[in-house]
Amino acid sequence: MLVPTRLKPLRSLLRSLLAGLLLLGPLPVRAADQLEVQLDSLRLPIDLVALEAWSRRPEAVGGDLRAWLDLLDPKGRDQLLRILRAPLVSDRSFAQQFLASWAGQRVLEELDDLISTDQGGAGPLLYQTLQQLLARQSQVTTIELLRAVPSERLVLHLDGGLQLADRWRQQLLQQRQALVALRQLPLRRVSVSLPTAATPSQPLQGPQRLQLPVPHRQQPLALQIWPASQSTWVLLTPGLGGTAEQLEWLAAGLQQRGWPVLLLDHPGSDEQAMRELLQGRRPPPGAETLSGRVQDLQAVVAAVQQGTLPRLGDRVVLMGHSLGGLSSLLAAGLRPEAGLARRCDRALDGIPLTNLSRLLQCQLLAVSLPPPTPLAQPLAAVVSFNGFGSLLWPHRGLRPLPAPVLLVGGSLDLITPPLAEQLQLFLQEGRAQSRLVLVEGGSHFSPVRIRRGDQALFQLGEEFVGVEPLRVQALSLGLSSDFLEALPRGLPPQQRQLGGVTAHVLNRSLAETWQRSLKN
Repeated sequence: MLVPTRLKPLRSLLRSLLAGLLLLGPLPVRAADQLEVQLDSLRLPIDLVALEAWSRRPEAVGGDLRAWLDLLDPKGRDQLLRILRAPLVSDRSFAQQFLASWAGQRVLEELDDLISTDQGGAGPLLYQTLQQLLARQSQVTTIELLRAVPSERLVLHLDGGLQLADRWRQQLLQQRQALVALRQLPLRRVSVSLPTAATPSQPLQGPQRLQLPVPHRQQPLALQIWPASQSTWVLLTPGLGGTAEQLEWLAAGLQQRGWPVLLLDHPGSDEQAMRELLQGRRPPPGAETLSGRVQDLQAVVAAVQQGTLPRLGDRVVLMGHSLGGLSSLLAAGLRPEAGLARRCDRALDGIPLTNLSRLLQCQLLAVSLPPPTPLAQPLAAVVSFNGFGSLLWPHRGLRPLPAPVLLVGGSLDLITPPLAEQLQLFLQEGRAQSRLVLVEGGSHFSPVRIRRGDQALFQLGEEFVGVEPLRVQALSLGLSSDFLEALPRGLPPQQRQLGGVTAHVLNRSLAETWQRSLKN
């Protein structure tokens, strides 16, 4: 799952998501002029007119507002000024499309626990106000939105905001503690300079670019074929908003190690779809694209088996990043366990800032997936980078998979956090050859290699990429190739290090030990 971070850092983007839905009609004449901050029984009235004036000229405001603001230290006042002055929405077309989406609606519903008006919940009014402002101007600041809400009084429930912040802090603390416990597991240390590449028996060919017509799509699938000598081949799929180009490094590396690779784009959930979103031409792609993605994978395997595409091998490995990993699990035959609606009611009781994948998982309630169909070739393994599915398979996990699985996560991933999304799934896995890998310093976007230049749609900053992304990618390449090479006996558990980056490789026994240490 890829976030369009050219717009703003993730926290600012999330603030944008908190603002809206569909246009509800004309605004009443009177706009908000008072904000009441409520914490339990404490109520602090704040004059919004004075707050707006303070945001423009802090030195010119006195009275009660100055008394309240003086309780903040200088750093706190500066942060408040930046929040009030900064654009809450800086891309009109993106905000309008995203906030009309399923995920935007779910986020807006949770706003009623944080902000209310004298008319009740603030969500619909905030959206109505934001839409009216965006019709007149391309950017909207926080103070402009608050001042324009058609209510005589807004109430900010700090207890709800503090609970949300506390959940965020608890997740960060839990992940730090988990990393400390992980380092104490009895793992053999292996230092590598670079993953060892197999010597090909003949010169490697560059990718062959083909198109495959499929009955479920109007346009053919764009494919890259990286031929090699192994009889087991890899079907590699990118995440939401991702492209085949971003995973070419992985396809080329696997080819060098002898694995044939077929790399494809998924129309409707690729970079072009994100471009259309940013241009205001379509809503954001989400879980509704999974049905087409699953059929894409099934059709490609069938075309290889039938000879419509070059014969790459007799067994297939499904490999993907983020939503591509989930697509691979669904194409392998898994379907959500019963009770997803009940689990989502609990999981979405609050804005899921620390696990954005829950929005996609719960959107599957409104998605009609194709019936499980066996692949046209035997499944050798599934490899998932930064995958997810804890709400989909909480009890049986990945046990129904007919092949081993490699789950790879990063310690800095707050989109598909490893403790919730990879560890919990892995603990239910019954195959002795399956492995769980946690990469220290890896983020959700570590497997994504972005082209350089101003024309790149996605420009990921350091806070998204994590540490040493090229070394993380080198470790991921070596581990995925070695995992496949070690089948059926299984890759030995180990702590693999490359230039200061560490990857912990666990079997189920060690994963259970790790989980028990987190409960102590």
